[in-house]
Formats: sequence, C-alpha cells, structure tokens
Amino acid sequence: MTLFAQSATTIAAILLAMAVVAWIETVLPLHQGARSSRAHLGPNLALTFITFATNLVLNLGVLTVLAVLPRLGFGLLNVLRLPGWLGAAIAILGLDLSFYVAHVAMHKALTLWRYHRVHHCDPVVDVTTTIRQHPGESLIRYAFLAAFAFGLGADPAAFAVYRAWSALNGLLEHANIRLPLWLDDLICLVTTSPNMHKVHHSRRVEETDSNYGNIFSFWDRIFSTFTPPHRGVDVAYGLQGFDDANTQTIRGLLALPLRHEERLETMRPSATQP
Repeated sequence: MTLFAQSATTIAAILLAMAVVAWIETVLPLHQGARSSRAHLGPNLALTFITFATNLVLNLGVLTVLAVLPRLGFGLLNVLRLPGWLGAAIAILGLDLSFYVAHVAMHKALTLWRYHRVHHCDPVVDVTTTIRQHPGESLIRYAFLAAFAFGLGADPAAFAVYRAWSALNGLLEHANIRLPLWLDDLICLVTTSPNMHKVHHSRRVEETDSNYGNIFSFWDRIFSTFTPPHRGVDVAYGLQGFDDANTQTIRGLLALPLRHEERLETMRPSATQP
C-alpha cells in the first residue's frame, strides 16, 4: 500500500471514530442545553477537512524523509540501532514530547498564539473541536514534529502510529462525555483524560496555561504544568472577545491570525470568566 493510500485510510478511520464519539456524546453528555450548541458544527467541520488536506501533504513529506534517513545513517536511533520495539517506544515518547513543546510555544509566543487561538476560541468543546485548527497551526506543529522525528531518526511506522494514536486520543479528550471522576482520575495517571484537557480550554489564564500534554500526561507533571482534572467538569470555554458571530465563521476563523487588537492582552485568554 502506498503512503498516500495509508494516509487516506487513516483519515477515514479517524472520521469513523469521530462519528462514534459524537454518538456517545448524545448518550453520555457532560454538558447539555446551552453548553451544547450546534452553531459551531459547520466551521469546525470545514476546518477539520482543511486540516486533513494540509496534514496529508505534510505527513507524506515527513514520512518520505524518514524512509531515507536510515541509508544516510542520520538520527540518534539509526546510530544506536536499538531493538525495533525499543526504538519505536523511544520515537513515540520523543514525538509526544515534541507535541508538548510545540503546544507550550504556541501559548507563550504571541505570533504562534495568533494561529492557535482559532482552536481555543470555540465556546463549546466537543469532538468537533479536536481538529478545529488553522492551517498555519498545522505548519507549526509539523515543524516541531519533523525536527524531533529527524533528530531521532524515527522509524516511519512509529511516526505513523504516533500520528494515528494522537488523533484518536484527541477525539476522546475533547469529547463532551461524562465519565465518573474516579475513572477520569485513573486515566490521567498515564494519558490525557477528557476532564484534564477540558481544564486547558478554560477562559481562565491560569487554567488554560496548564495540561498541555497530548497522549501522555506525565509531561505536565514533569514540567509542573499539571492541573487536577476535576476542575475540568465545569469550566467556561472559549476566549473573551472572540464570541461574536462574525468571528465564529469559517471566514472569520481563517482570518483570525491577521486580526490585530489594540490591546495586546486580548490576544491571550481572559484572566477572568465572563
């Protein structure tokens, strides 16, 4: 199977998983009524398909380069020649660390934040929020991913597994589903749980500047950015100043990185809830 066919199959599997999670949201919703709106569905799905198209091209580029690196002897894992399973485990951990570093950078660097806020200004968080991101953010994320992947000399199969795992985990952590608190606490001992990630979508700056992890939750504990998941059960989602209807359209969201505010602090999440 070609790289393109493999990537297309992965996208189809992710879309199927999205549909399944969306159904679960109707059965076990965390928030109902005003907290569950369909108004964001169109823009979110449009951005999702734009992201799929962008990531498909970037993914093929990274995988093509990774396939060549062993012949060049480039990359830490290609030099060490570790057993396959150990090399794959190290590659996945390294790639997940790259995601954490990229995520922190997008919150701390104002130029990068302009793109990432497209994801954060969704006033309702559910499974469709997962891949709601600006194509510029895709370029930022893949720049970090590629730097770590090439430096490690990650096996193409390990990279593909990580990207698929990352996407599927993202669907669950954004899903508007209600889990018993004990189960969510148990999940977040190893991986990012739904409640843990909901904290990250809070309008409170002290909450959104935490829980950056993608797959593994221990990066937040290691780097002291962890906030207990129980706080994610009831948070106000979105960004102050970005709730108007014109902003929450596909055109408005794509233009958001070019929007310059007179007050610099409006580029960051609000320090207080509305």
